[in-house]
Amino acid sequence: MSFYDSKRRGWRRSWSFVAATIGATLGLGNLWKFSYLAGENGGAAFVLAYLVCTLLVAMPIMVAEVVLGSRGRANTVTAMESLSLEAGVSRGWQIIGWLGPIAALLVLSYYAVIAGWSFAYVGKLVTGEFIAGSAQLAGDSFNQLLASPLVLMQWQSLYLILLLFIAIAGVRKGLGGVARFLVPLLFILLIALVIYSYQVGDFYAAVDFLFATDFSVMTAQLWLKALGHAFFTLTIGVGAMMTYGAYVPDKRSITRMVGIAVTVDVLVSLLAGLAIFPLVFSLNMAPAMGPGLMFVAMPYGFGNMLYGNYFGGLFFLMVSLTAIVSGVALLEPAIVWLSERFGWWRPAAAVVVTLLVWSLGLVTIFSFSALQHIQLLGLSVFGLLDFLTANILLPVGGCLIAFFVGWRMRIEVLRDELYVESDKVFALWYWLLRYIAAPSVLLVFVWTLSKALLSQ
Repeated sequence: MSFYDSKRRGWRRSWSFVAATIGATLGLGNLWKFSYLAGENGGAAFVLAYLVCTLLVAMPIMVAEVVLGSRGRANTVTAMESLSLEAGVSRGWQIIGWLGPIAALLVLSYYAVIAGWSFAYVGKLVTGEFIAGSAQLAGDSFNQLLASPLVLMQWQSLYLILLLFIAIAGVRKGLGGVARFLVPLLFILLIALVIYSYQVGDFYAAVDFLFATDFSVMTAQLWLKALGHAFFTLTIGVGAMMTYGAYVPDKRSITRMVGIAVTVDVLVSLLAGLAIFPLVFSLNMAPAMGPGLMFVAMPYGFGNMLYGNYFGGLFFLMVSLTAIVSGVALLEPAIVWLSERFGWWRPAAAVVVTLLVWSLGLVTIFSFSALQHIQLLGLSVFGLLDFLTANILLPVGGCLIAFFVGWRMRIEVLRDELYVESDKVFALWYWLLRYIAAPSVLLVFVWTLSKALLSQ
């Protein structure tokens, strides 16, 4: 299949690309991970660091990744082969094309398990399991779920089956169609939940926590987590943006479309915080509860609020829907690679990739039960997967993309891909990519790796 065949099966309108990109960036990173990271890292201090990292580092690299896809018009591996040849550089740069799909599958392996939690909690809330319940009940319910591998497998399997059907439907009907329907619905649900939290929770305490910055709590570790989260939530370095870039329509402004997606992504994260933390503070719960914040604090909070079981069910339905849209984006790079590289029928490729993700997910599932005593680098198996992807693989992929596009591709080639952008916009993006984004990610990666090695 030629590169331009990929172009013909892509989206015809900019909105389809924007909707799919927004769908890819929205997910558990906005609702689950942003909330617990903000809770653990000083609230507003983390929010500020996250915004700075997103605008000055992650967004320029996200544009660069889309440019790679737009120029290569193929799966990530084939695209990097052709782009390395065009730039006249070492074939070693093709590693960018391999790292993306590998990182995406590793992320999705535990992402599917967490998405399964949200599926399970829709039923738990709607049936009134937490009505007038204690925090102890909420904690015990979550721990019981984690200790039940068969139950976790059932929910993980349901989630991946839904992703499989969407992926089989293809780019326009599957990815594009689901994104165009779910993205507006997700906004409606999220705004409804923010209004509910404003009425029944301690909204002003949440606003103070999220926006009144205490600079004394800002540390190098906080900035590292903020940058890792910016990459995670924007799905940078997993090949999704490069794959979507291959479908980008003609006569489009990549920076404008990416800018819209990033703005929506940040807005959703902040709205999620305004939906979650008022309930946390109204019941005097600690925001620094870690990954269990959403699955312990929120059920307890909803269970003790008026009509909380219904709004709680709505909340976890929203979480489940966001996980579906972003999960499809993580499947796509590997599916496209099998389809284009080996001529596989797309449904067959989708089935194989989904089964691989399901198998990898068993490691996460059993890390909460049979493998819970295994510790590597001081982390559980699940914690290690999260650390390796968010703080190693994604930054490495983003760093390589930044250096390749910023320092190896010819500027006239980049100008050709971004021909719609004004000279000022192009110059600003190019400068940020070369002198801010690339060095920053490299510095953070070296610091993270050295700290992990020295801690042993």
